Amino acid sequence: MNNNVQGETRQSLHGNWSSRLAFILAVTGSAVGLGNIWKFPYMAGQNGGGAFVIVYLMFVFLIGMPVMMSEILIGRRGRRNPIATMKLLGEEEGNSDIWKWIGVMGVSAGVLILSYYSVIAGWTITYIPKAFLGEFVGTDATSISKLFDNFVANPVSVILAHTIFMAINFFIIASGVKGLEKAVRFLMPGLLLLLFILFLYSLTSGSFMDGVRFMFTPNFSALNWDGVLTAMGLACFTLSIGMGAIMAYGAYLPQETSITNATVSVVIADTSIAMLAGLVIFPLVFANGLNPGEGPDLVFKTLPLVFGQMQAGTFLATIFFVLLSFAALTSALGLMEPAVAWMVESTDYTRKQCAGIIASIIWFLGLGTALSFNTMADFKFINGTIYENVDFLTSNIMLPLGAVFTTFFAAWIMSKNSTSEELGGHSVTYRIWRFLAKYFSPIAILIIFLQAIGWI
Repeated sequence: MNNNVQGETRQSLHGNWSSRLAFILAVTGSAVGLGNIWKFPYMAGQNGGGAFVIVYLMFVFLIGMPVMMSEILIGRRGRRNPIATMKLLGEEEGNSDIWKWIGVMGVSAGVLILSYYSVIAGWTITYIPKAFLGEFVGTDATSISKLFDNFVANPVSVILAHTIFMAINFFIIASGVKGLEKAVRFLMPGLLLLLFILFLYSLTSGSFMDGVRFMFTPNFSALNWDGVLTAMGLACFTLSIGMGAIMAYGAYLPQETSITNATVSVVIADTSIAMLAGLVIFPLVFANGLNPGEGPDLVFKTLPLVFGQMQAGTFLATIFFVLLSFAALTSALGLMEPAVAWMVESTDYTRKQCAGIIASIIWFLGLGTALSFNTMADFKFINGTIYENVDFLTSNIMLPLGAVFTTFFAAWIMSKNSTSEELGGHSVTYRIWRFLAKYFSPIAILIIFLQAIGWI
């Protein structure tokens, strides 16, 4: 009973979201990133189109959603940054503060991910003026490829773009929860509007139905075990679970807001945006006779080539890269907030000072990634360049382990009274969550982890 009282009366030190909608926009913004816009389409393209989509959707609801609910309920229960929350609840629920290290891993993963994510996001910002000035118009594949290769080969250009992106993050995060809310209230509707404009154009591309058939007609012969595991991993990665962001945002969630309903809304919104992105990209690719499974080159080489050959291509290309920048920014805010919240709660520095320090650390760490594409491209160890090693460490080890231990803590360590108070213990959805969080989700994520490290 004591735990319940503490959970009800504890208040966030940073303020709360003003409404359920604000929370949904913030968490959806954190989940919707570059992965939704380009990673999902090309992974579907490589793994049987509709077959991959079906498996992906199944894992989103059976794995991603229970884990997200676990992170939100832990965040709201603790009302602190992820490290302090895991320590506090670990002591309350299991008489041990060892669980704080799960919070440490999540916050650290967010910092490391943002260190390279910021570099890639900087590319999208740089491509906005390129698109606006018509640099793609009338060019061929060789010229488009050379344009990108020359850009990433120039360390000054890459670092400058990285710096600009981190500066934008700093100014938004420094303004607190209210500043975050204002940003996502502008960025998310803007993202949806831009995506819808591109969608309307894809309807007239002449190959829209080809894109629909490709995405929604199952081709299971092209989907192997690796593709299934890829879908499982993408379902976790695109929802931003295991990196502290959702837990931090959950700490600001008003007590009267239903975690289950909010999570369902976020998952549907995130998945719908990924689907819509596919329906934008695939018809354009098919209309120009190009390969839909070309990986990251799809964004910076294939699509600029497509835009350069079409009417209104300059306008549409500009919209597309603004869209990418919005998606990258909303995700970046979620990655940075946990570390800033921890520093605010742990030191006497102001939030603005903490945001500046964390942003500077992330910027400095990002130099390794920025130089991995040019000056230090030949410096390789273990899994490749600095960027490839940081990506492997975070995506394949830290995120899966963070998601497993967080879900295990919510389902096995926290009392049924505590979790039912947050989720509504007498509902069918609570019983489904409890079963999936206790058994299915952790096992499935462990399989992802074992596959990622080469044991499967």
